[in-house]
Amino acid sequence: MGMTVAEKILARASGVAHVAAGEVVEPAVDLAMSHENAALVMNQFAQIYEGTGLEARVWDPDKIAIVFDHRVPAETAKTATNQKKVREFVAAQGITKFHDISADGGGICHQILPESGYVRPGMVVVGTDSHTSTHGALGAMAIGVGATDMAGVWALGRMVNVEVPGSIKVVADGEFGPSVGPKDLILYLIGMLSAEGANFRVIEFHGRAVRGMSLSGRLVVCNMSVEAGATCGIVPADDETVRYLREEAGVVDPMEAVSPDGDAVYEETLEIDVSRIEPQVARPHTVDNVGPVGDVEGTRIDQVVIGSCTNGRLDDLETAAAVLRGNRVAKGTRMLVFPASWRIYKEALARGIIADLVGAGAIIMNPGCGCCLGVHQGALGDGEVALATTNRNFKGRMGNPDASVYLASPLTAAVSALHGAITDPRKEGG
Repeated sequence: MGMTVAEKILARASGVAHVAAGEVVEPAVDLAMSHENAALVMNQFAQIYEGTGLEARVWDPDKIAIVFDHRVPAETAKTATNQKKVREFVAAQGITKFHDISADGGGICHQILPESGYVRPGMVVVGTDSHTSTHGALGAMAIGVGATDMAGVWALGRMVNVEVPGSIKVVADGEFGPSVGPKDLILYLIGMLSAEGANFRVIEFHGRAVRGMSLSGRLVVCNMSVEAGATCGIVPADDETVRYLREEAGVVDPMEAVSPDGDAVYEETLEIDVSRIEPQVARPHTVDNVGPVGDVEGTRIDQVVIGSCTNGRLDDLETAAAVLRGNRVAKGTRMLVFPASWRIYKEALARGIIADLVGAGAIIMNPGCGCCLGVHQGALGDGEVALATTNRNFKGRMGNPDASVYLASPLTAAVSALHGAITDPRKEGG
């Protein structure tokens, strides 16, 4: 019996020739990532060694990445103190992949890992963040875990008692229509599957539309796979994966793509003709409450947010700037833009993208997760409505349970910003 991509990766990492869905394995970890919640992991890690007389040392400091991004710059003394403790831990342990609050190499963890070349095809990546699934875009098996599980990884270098997930094969063929792209595809798929339709499964993406996507687009669909309950979204590595890692991430090491066997067993196969997809919008207060933009067109918006680990890349900012160049954000609507990394921010500056956005009235924020999370930037007022390119629209997601968040693509968000209401981007010739 053949294996899926996830099964092949987990078999290799577990030192066995073959695994199948439902089996329990203990795969070695190639990369372990945390952000500020490393402070929680540190506490759990210390408890492992209590009373043993052993020094608490991580298994491999070169295979741990820590990126400050959720609360940057620190919004409270408590956060600042926790970040200070993490810095001390990083120094004491000799952790090499550390990205502090800095315009030199900082940004959102799910952008930093790919652009730094930390993730390669066939790797097992774990992260203390639910959107760790993002890194499946590089042909890796990327799993979000809790602080306790991560503490075990720091100590052992492997995961224990992992049940091999089944896989759902998604074949996306055809060509995207005007104003439609990867964000619309993944929203459409989440609407098909529901928020729990892929629970404890891997979504393996195939088809001409996926193969034609840049790595940026693949990061979008894998990032939001978790919103359908998936353990990971995976795009099998191909020439585009290698191009990105060589040209944009500077990777020179040999890489080996992992492809599914021809007789791999999938729990379900879904076929999507992307040419039939319209621009999509997820309505409050669940990501699977999805429909065509026309269903909510005309909904007044107080705030537009473009950025995040989902849609804060250079092509996303370019898309928004092309719409806004020479125009103004509608009166009464605020627009916040936060790039996914400082590398992207600087490139957007160099290309004049930031100037175009600022000229249209947008506020440019530092790379980070604060606005999406709602912890210290861009909070909404009671009864206000936001349209965002982020990945979640739960109650309170942007800091206020009495506000509403809609999700859409950067193009839909930018066009809507001009009108102060949700607008079909096709009407602008986008």
